[in-house]
Amino acid sequence: MRRFILTGTPGAGKTVLLRQLERDGFSVVEEAATDVIALAQAEGVAEPWTDPSFIDDVVALQRLRQQRAAKEAVDLQFHDRSAVCTAALAAFLGVPVSAALADELARLEREAVFERRVFLVRNLGFIVPTEARRIGLEDALRFERIHEETYRRHGFEIVFLEPGPLSGRVEALKRAL
Repeated sequence: MRRFILTGTPGAGKTVLLRQLERDGFSVVEEAATDVIALAQAEGVAEPWTDPSFIDDVVALQRLRQQRAAKEAVDLQFHDRSAVCTAALAAFLGVPVSAALADELARLEREAVFERRVFLVRNLGFIVPTEARRIGLEDALRFERIHEETYRRHGFEIVFLEPGPLSGRVEALKRAL
């Protein structure tokens, strides 16, 4: 099975791109951080990303979803982010890479879980805030640079999906396959 990572900063248009890929018949694995945030907020934690266990909670859910998805009988799968994104998130938040995150990064490398090309969805040039997305445009652009640096440091080739209509982004991704 070929597994590709689709990444980008909050508000870049990843989710709608993934929904279109899913609609086109591709297998899609959901991202974890937003769900970890939403669950914690439902439990009364206003800013769960400030909790020391946040990074490890994201890693655990990512690993669970990736391992469940590995059982699917498909040739091609798109993952909405990965543990490499979580390493970028840790850097962005200014927290160290935890032992759980380091172990997961090593496992992904050792098992060659993902293709070495990653699709980075470029920021659209604006941010629409949500309860889970409280990042401004300046920080989103900084986060995008951290993602790019982190993926390169982990040996990935980056395919940029530039801003534009959804159909153009989907076609650019399909051409790159």
